[in-house]
Order: sequence, then structure tokens, then C-alpha cells
Amino acid sequence: MNWRNVWLIFRREVLDQLRDRRTLFMVAVLPLLLYPALGIGMMQLTVLFSEQPRTVVILGAADLPPPQLLDGHRFAQAWFETNTESQNKLEVITDLPAENTDTENSKPLSADAEQPSNTTKKSTASPADLARRQRILNQAKELQVLIEQLKLLNPAAVERGRPAALLSPELEATQVQLRKTMSELFKQSGIQVLIIIPPDFDQSIEAVKQQLASQRSQHGEDGAKDATSPLAPTIPLAPASNFDYPRPLIIRNRADDKSVIAYTRVVEVMESWERQILRDQLKAGGLPEQLPTPIRAHVVELADSQQVANNVWSKLFPAMLIIMAVTGAFYPAIDLAAGEKERGTMETLLICPASRTEIVLGKFFTVMGFSMATAVLNLLSLSFTGKYVSSLAASNLSRNVDLTLPAFSSLVWVAVLLIPIAALFSALCLALATFARSSKEGQYYLTPLLMVTLGLTVFCLSPAVEMQPFYSILPVVGPALLLKERLLGTADSYLLWLYSIPVLITSAGYSLLALWWAIDQFSREEVLFRESERFELKLWLKQLLRDKTPTPSFAEAGVCFVVIMLLQFAALKMFQQPLSRAKPNELGGIMLKLMIVQQVAIIATPALMMGIILTTSVRQTFQFRLPKLRYLAASIILALSVFPLSLELSHRLAWFFPPLPESMKQVGELLSKNEQPLWLLLVAFAIAPAICEELAFRGFILSGLRQGGRHGLAIVISAISFGIIHMVSQQVFNAALLGLIIGLLAVQSRSIYPGMLYHFLHNGMQVGLSQIQTQLTKPGFHQTFITVTEGELVFRPLLLLLCALIAMAALTWLVSQPYPPREESPAPAN
Repeated sequence: MNWRNVWLIFRREVLDQLRDRRTLFMVAVLPLLLYPALGIGMMQLTVLFSEQPRTVVILGAADLPPPQLLDGHRFAQAWFETNTESQNKLEVITDLPAENTDTENSKPLSADAEQPSNTTKKSTASPADLARRQRILNQAKELQVLIEQLKLLNPAAVERGRPAALLSPELEATQVQLRKTMSELFKQSGIQVLIIIPPDFDQSIEAVKQQLASQRSQHGEDGAKDATSPLAPTIPLAPASNFDYPRPLIIRNRADDKSVIAYTRVVEVMESWERQILRDQLKAGGLPEQLPTPIRAHVVELADSQQVANNVWSKLFPAMLIIMAVTGAFYPAIDLAAGEKERGTMETLLICPASRTEIVLGKFFTVMGFSMATAVLNLLSLSFTGKYVSSLAASNLSRNVDLTLPAFSSLVWVAVLLIPIAALFSALCLALATFARSSKEGQYYLTPLLMVTLGLTVFCLSPAVEMQPFYSILPVVGPALLLKERLLGTADSYLLWLYSIPVLITSAGYSLLALWWAIDQFSREEVLFRESERFELKLWLKQLLRDKTPTPSFAEAGVCFVVIMLLQFAALKMFQQPLSRAKPNELGGIMLKLMIVQQVAIIATPALMMGIILTTSVRQTFQFRLPKLRYLAASIILALSVFPLSLELSHRLAWFFPPLPESMKQVGELLSKNEQPLWLLLVAFAIAPAICEELAFRGFILSGLRQGGRHGLAIVISAISFGIIHMVSQQVFNAALLGLIIGLLAVQSRSIYPGMLYHFLHNGMQVGLSQIQTQLTKPGFHQTFITVTEGELVFRPLLLLLCALIAMAALTWLVSQPYPPREESPAPAN
């Protein structure tokens, strides 16, 4: 490889991109202007934004007990504990007589006059405002009448905590109509929360208070004084009947966001007010005010300002790094690949002395450079803007909220992890853009990549997601979680260094694979010189059904896999319903039957239907040929020898994967218990998967993937897709490894039957061993090879060594066999 040619291509492409004003604006100018503009805009919106007061109506306000709940047309400031600004965000309208009188026209109360504790302050109001309040109050009283009717009809429909009453169809229809009328009236009234105070509510509260006070006087002042002591004499409380009085009703509409916000603030007020009433009652009874809260823990905050800032940056930096890296590679890759085709300069570039690989490398480094520049500039602009805005907020609020930038070592890791992330996205974008016929088509291809990246980023930002061994080898997820932990600085440094090795190695591996794919795309003439064409669904369907081939195409194999995945996702809810309604003794049988239905309907049927409709030779597509006996023998030998190795590997790697979900644990219990008949277990776990999954993955999908003549790549892709369909991480890994062996058997034997035999034997042995697991605990010759420890099968080292030697010999023989030539596909009839 001539690196001078790579440098010349790189220099040419960079200069071309720098001459493009749109590219310069997106990469350099926009990041420097965007975040300061957002910061200024947010500050302006904060200043200009004023939330409209929410309307709260209180009926029966004259029966409110002390202490004072209201202050004019607002709740008293004392009851807002968390947000002192919430008082002005709630407008209270009551049915007190003084509601519609002005201060100037009212006679002031004398100093010794008795003033009710919950009457509102008299305030001046415009006639229009008074009319609006009166209208709202009238509508609230109409609602009160409807609520009383509903309460008489069915108390459980109004009061919370009671069992639902059984109503006749006529009464139930009346109840539904009442609720509908109430909902419409509540919506039209403009009320967000309605509070109905029952009659004589203040007298009920005062009666309880007097009862407690009288009991205190009956037991003497000495007992009351010693009530706070652990050895204080027991003071009997008031009878339970004294506490059984009507309680206030709070009406809200949780389908209205305004009502939900107002209700949250009203609940805060009512709870704070209720606690004060309770303290007054305890004081009257001579009991300590701390009695209702025996455990009121004090909070000690340990985080300093730097740790708080690190927590913020640990969420922003990984997200921005990934999103900006893929965004920065998006448009340059389209311009350097699909744009070359549109401008007609692709042919000129190909006749230069540089090889295809050197051309791709030059373009790749160009895209990667713009990707890294975009990510770095966005991070710098975001960092300094966030720090500046937070410092302004800290000075205005007199709070320590300054977002100090992360430590230098954390910033170094940002730069280190940016390289493999940018390389991965640059190679993927370049490969997809090379495959596209035009810039518009390239955008269509790259948009799903951006959406998948956003989904992975949101997953990594969840506080519940932490770095685990399995996550460290995943693309995008591993670097994002590692950077998140590095910025937080709370994890063990030794573990972080341990996780850094697989993250960097796998990220580099994924980047090299994506780059290899881009080089492969650029080396294929049919990809480089594809012409743009108009797509019409009707013509495409006619061509698809008319110009059939004996075996499916690569795209049709991919569509089959996607259809199976979508059907499996759609069937989750359908399968959950019978399982949720099943009785405990019927759960196992229903689960097994659903597994058989899932195999036949979701996995086998789409593959068979597509094979029949889209191909001319079902036999060649699914490889329905009788294999040679040596391949059947090889499948039996491999199944018997690989099975112990597979189970042992799964046990050894249990720490590496996340814990199994409960549904998979239930499936494991089905195998270990002898409640279900053996034939049903074999059909569900061995026969159905061996037939259905092989028809799909080693039949239709593998045949389509082999269309390009790359047998090894087809085996690998089919094995990965076979693993992904199992969804659970442990099974994904194990099934992918077994899929490599089964795919090799299918390709070398040119028949689907050896793979079916292998699949059946592997799953059947697992069912059989689970059924005789209790027998294996007894002493005998079998314990030389296999035993049971803590309820799990354990294979002896001698057996594992023998199986490894036999499996290696069988695989070596199988790989050494030359790939059989594919049957020539006859040209489609015109």
C-alpha cells in the first residue's frame, strides 16, 4: 500500500470539503454559535416565562378548621414548604360571603372581635373579575350537586378505599352518564381542582381536639408532663368512632396537565396544613408533636460541587460525543461517495494511480477528521456555555451550582474514546453512502443509523444502566458507559482499567470491520456504477413475481430475518395473555404449546411462504437433498462432542452476561421438573426448533446470503442472525457459536438435514439430561464423566478433554472439505 497516495486522496478530499461553505458552517460555525444562542434563549425564556395561575375552588370554606389555610385568594405562604413561588400560581375561589365585597366598603373588625381563622382577606377586584369568579363558583356548585348524586348512587365511586359496589345495568349506565356530565362541566368551568369541605368539618376537628384535652385533664398534669418519657403512663386515646367523620373531597382531572400540576401543589398545601392540625391535636392531648414521625432521618450531603458537576457532565459528554460523531460523519460521507456519483467524477477518480483501498482510506480519514472535529467543537462549545450559564445562575440565586469542568484525566479519556467511535461511524457512513445511488438515497440509508445510535445513547444515559462485562464488548454502548463511569469517578479505578481493555479492543475491531465493508463496497463495480432509478411499487411487485430465481437474493434473506423479528416482537403481548390467565398447574403445558406455535407460525411459516412465492426452486432454496452418510455421521459426532463444551462454556461465562429474565428461569424450571410428559418437552425444545429454525436460518436466509458466492461470510451472518433471534444475551452468544457449526454443515453437505439432526441432538440431550438429573446424583461409573453440583450439571475435565479433541478433529475435517459449487441458476424466462 502506498501511503503517499492515501495522503494525496485525503488532502484532495479535505480541501474540497473546506471549500464547501455548508460543510464549514455545520462543522465549525454552528457548534460555536448554537450553544451560546441556546443559553441566551433559555435565560430569556426564563425571564419572560410566567405561568398562569391555576384555579382552585373551595366549597364549604366557612367550615375550615384552624390554623388559617387561606390568605386572600391564595393559600397561605406557610404551607408551601418546597417552592415558595407556588403561592402565586394557585388562585383560590371560595364560597365565603366576603368573597364579593371590597376592602373600602367593608367595616374593619375590632381588635377584640372574634375573627374566623380561615376567612380570606378582602380585596379589591374589577367587576369583570368578580363576574368570572361568580360564574366559576356557580359551576362548582353544580358539580357538587352531581357529585352528591353519584355518591348516593355508589359511594365507592366517590370515596377512595372502599370496594366497588355491584350495580344493576341501569344504575351503572346512570353512573356512567353522571361521570360524563361531570367531566364536561369540569372542563368547561376552567376549574383545575375542586375541594369540597363537608359541613361542620371544623367542629369535627375541634371535637377530637377537645376529647384529647379532656382525657389529658382526667389523667392529670403529671402524666402529661411525663408523656415524652419512654416510661410515661399510657394515655388512652379517643374512641375510634370520634375519628369517623366526613372528610373533604378533592376533584381533579388527570387527563388535563393543568389539573395535574394544580393538584400536585394543592396536595402539598393540604398535607402541610394537615400536619399542623395533627400537631395541635397532639399538643392538646399532651402528646409529643414528634409522635407521628418516629423516624425523621436527617440528610447529610456528601457530594461537593465538583462531584455534582461530574454527574452532569457524565450525562452530557457521552451523549454529545456519540451523536455529534455520527452527525459529523453523516454529510461528508454522502458528499464523498454518493456525491461523486452524482457529479460524474467517480470514473476520473478510479483511473488515478491509487488503488481502490487507498482511495477508500483517503476518504475514510477525511470523514473521520470531520467527525472528530464536529464532536470536539460541540463539546467545547457546550462545556464553556454550560459553565458560563451555571455561573450566572449561581450568582443570581446565591447558590453553589457552578459546573466545574471535568478533570484533565477524564478529558483525556474523552479524546481516547472519540477515536474508535468516530472511526466506526465514519466507516459505516462511508460504506452506506457508497452503496447509495444518489445523495438523497444516502440520506435515507444513514437516517436509520442515526436513529439506532440515538436509541443506544438513551439506553446508556439511564441511571440504572452500569458498566458490565457484557456491555463492554458492545459497539457504542461500551465506550459510552466507560466514559460515563470515567466522568463520574465513583467506580473502582481498577475495574475501569480492566473494562478499558475490552472496550478499546472491540471498538477497534468493529471499526476495522466497518472499514473492510467500506473497502469491499468500493471494490465492486455493480455498487459503484448503479444508476438512479424511479421506484414504483406496482412495477416492482410485478418484476419480483415474474423474474424469479431458483434461490433468494441477499436482500430477500434480510427481509425474511426482519419479518421474523417483527413477528416475534408483535407476538409477545399475544403470548402473555394466555400465560397470565393460566392456572399454576396449567402454566407449564400452556407455555410448551405456545413455544411450538411460536416456532411454526413465526419462524418457519414466513421462510416457507417467501421461499414458495419468491423463488422457482424450493428444493434448491431449502436444500432438500439427501446428504452423504459421512456428513450425517459428522453431525452426530459434533453434536455429542460439542454439547458438553457448550454447557461448560455457558457456565463459565455466566458472570459475563446480565442475569436471566424471569421468563427464561421458568423455562429452565420446566426442564428440571418432571411434571410435563417427555414427548411434549422433546417436541417443544428439540423437534420444533430443529425443523423450524433450520428451515428459516439454514434454509431461506443462508441460501440468500450465499448468493454472492461468499460462503464463509454467509455462514457468519446467518449464525449472528440465528443468535439475535433468541433475544436473551446468554442464548444469543451460545446460539451464534452453534450456528457457525450448523451453517458449516449445511454448506459443506449441500443439505439441510445434517443441521436439523445436529440441532435436534443438541437440544434433545439437554432435555434428556434434565430429566435424569436426579439419577446422576447417585454414585456410579457415570460420575467419572459427569456429576451434579448445587443443582447444575458439571462435566469432568477428562470428558471435556475428550470432547474437545473429537470436536477439533471433526471440525478440521469439515473445514478441509472444499466448498461445493452452487448450482447454476437458469436465466429467468422472458
